[in-house]
Amino acid sequence: MQTERFVDIIHKKREGGELSDDEIKGMITDYVSGNIPDYQMSAMLMAIFFQGMSDREMTTLTLVMRDSGECVDLSVIDGVKVDKHSTGGVGDKTTLIVGPIVAACGIPVAKMSGRGLGFTGGTYDKLESIPGYRVELTDEEFFAAVKECGISLVGQSGEMAPADKLIYALRDVTATVESIPLIASSIMSKKLAAGADKIVLDVTVGNGAFMKDIETATELAKRMVAIGNGAGRETVAMITDMNEPLGYAIGNNIEVIEAVDVLKGRGPEDLKEVCFALAGMMISLGSGEGSSSEELKNKLSYDEGVALAKEKISSGEAYEKFLQLVKNQGGDTTYIEDTDKFEKAKHSLELKAESAGYLSFIDTEGFGMGAGMLGAGRAKKEDSIDYSAGMIMRKKIGDKVEVGDVIATMYAADESKLALAKEFLSDKYRITTEKPEKIKLIYDVIRQS
Repeated sequence: MQTERFVDIIHKKREGGELSDDEIKGMITDYVSGNIPDYQMSAMLMAIFFQGMSDREMTTLTLVMRDSGECVDLSVIDGVKVDKHSTGGVGDKTTLIVGPIVAACGIPVAKMSGRGLGFTGGTYDKLESIPGYRVELTDEEFFAAVKECGISLVGQSGEMAPADKLIYALRDVTATVESIPLIASSIMSKKLAAGADKIVLDVTVGNGAFMKDIETATELAKRMVAIGNGAGRETVAMITDMNEPLGYAIGNNIEVIEAVDVLKGRGPEDLKEVCFALAGMMISLGSGEGSSSEELKNKLSYDEGVALAKEKISSGEAYEKFLQLVKNQGGDTTYIEDTDKFEKAKHSLELKAESAGYLSFIDTEGFGMGAGMLGAGRAKKEDSIDYSAGMIMRKKIGDKVEVGDVIATMYAADESKLALAKEFLSDKYRITTEKPEKIKLIYDVIRQS
């Protein structure tokens, strides 16, 4: 594609036309190679923002971005590989629980996760808070770990979907981040590059999620499912709530501790419900034809998958699988066997209720930002994280609250951070006289239409 004619392609999309596969391929190839300048790609992104893209256009864009870098070939691992991706939220430690559950069923889990930016660390950072745990493995070590243990959770390769990184950086400074076609193709380019046979998407919705309302969350879910299936990978999306933190812990090692509690059969009910739902869907997709597990030779329904997920917790097999994972990647398993060994923050402070009634609203994003202020997150990739910083919520929406009851306990290495976070969080929740309705955790399941 000649750069001087790219203006015609911009005009076509601006007027609502569909781009051909060749036009999309040429656009991405030329942009990555530097033949299309930022100002022209910015105009194209804005045209897409206003005019949208068809499922075909999105699928082509996704595959071209996927193929711009390294693609992981998991065919050396027997069985049906099922991956999970969450669009993010506050207190989301589901991978640490769901991965071992699914692996305990005999479904290989080969998952790559990135470092977190924003409120708290990502799965990568949570795992790194376990002393000795190796998050960076070579491809050979990664494949060997999955073959030996049935599961490996590692850091994402820096060479995966480089075109997406370039385009996302441009979206970030051109007010086009919120475009659903661009969000969907960005997420799915990396998921498809990760090599799994089937994909479960956890699309979070609410005031602590990127998608604030059910309509846009559903639209994003449908578009990602369309891309995944269009690319030949069976993809299912579950829309889950993020109107309050998931579980009680918000941080890094404190989230690992909570995840271990769930794997031991304890832990918060909301976290367990979401994890069982996600694991159940992954088990269902990984069962039947192609499964390397004798237990899953017959196709399981979603409900049967959920039941099996619960069995793997009650039997202790999921917890043992997590221990095996940690040991296999160099982690000190004594911290998992006795979570009191994890480093604790030097200072703590309680956020207390000043009125009585029922906790009726939590600004989930605000509490996530508060955890970041305490040191649990990073603004830039090079920033360091305090693994012991964060907070533990003491109340859930709908709980009865008396004056002086603790809403959350904050933890930090610096007392001044506690004071600032407490002031910031003072208006990030509401207590009312009327008890609110219970939050629905699983809104919908989106499959290929």
